[in-house]
Amino acid sequence: MTEKIAGITIPDTELVREATALAAEAADEAIFSHSRRVFLWGTLQIQALGRDVDPELAYVGGLFHDLGLTNKYRTSNQRFEVDGADVAYNFLREHGRSDQDARAVWLGIALHTTPEIPLHLAPETAVVTLGVETDVLGLNLDRITARAREEVVAAHPRPNFKQTILQAFYEGMRDRPETTFGTMNDDVLAHFDASFPRENFVDIIQNNAWPE
Repeated sequence: MTEKIAGITIPDTELVREATALAAEAADEAIFSHSRRVFLWGTLQIQALGRDVDPELAYVGGLFHDLGLTNKYRTSNQRFEVDGADVAYNFLREHGRSDQDARAVWLGIALHTTPEIPLHLAPETAVVTLGVETDVLGLNLDRITARAREEVVAAHPRPNFKQTILQAFYEGMRDRPETTFGTMNDDVLAHFDASFPRENFVDIIQNNAWPE
C-alpha cells in the first residue's frame, strides 16, 4: 500500500523498502524519525523552490544521512557525514542506480553540514541539506504550510528533539574530535565538553612550517 505524508508519496519500490529496513535496523527511533522527516521536509522544500527531484534518491539521502552516527556504520578516522555517504553510495550502486545518481546522493550526505554549497548542486544533492536545515535548524519553515508541518510531525513526532539530536551528534563524534575541524560540528563537542581543544585556522596559518 502506497504511503503518503503531507502530500509526499513514499516510493513503493524494493529499493526504498530495503533502504527503510537498513536505516531502521541501524538507527534508534529518534534518528530514524529525524531521517524520515528530512526526506519529507527536503522534498517539500524542493517543491517550494520549483525543482524536481528523484524520489528514490531523495529518500536514500534522507534515510542514510546520519548513519555515520550509528554504532553499526560509524568509523574512527573520517567525518560522520562521509561514513553515511559511503553507505548510501554502495547501497545505490548495489541496487542498480548509476554512478552519477549514487554520487549525487554521496555529495548530498557528505555536504549536509556545509551551508550553501549543496544548494548550487543537483536537486538530489540539495534535498538533504534542505531537509536537515528544516528539521534541525528550523530554517525556511514559512515555505511549508502549517497543515503539511502538522502532518509530518504527526507521522514522525519530535519529542525533546533538540536535546536528543545534540546528544546523538556528540556521541557520534566524541571519539574522533579531529574530524570536526572546519565544521560546525566542533560547536557540539565544545558544548558538551568544556575542555575540548578547538583547532584555530589562523593559528595553523601563522604557525605552519613555511618561513615568512
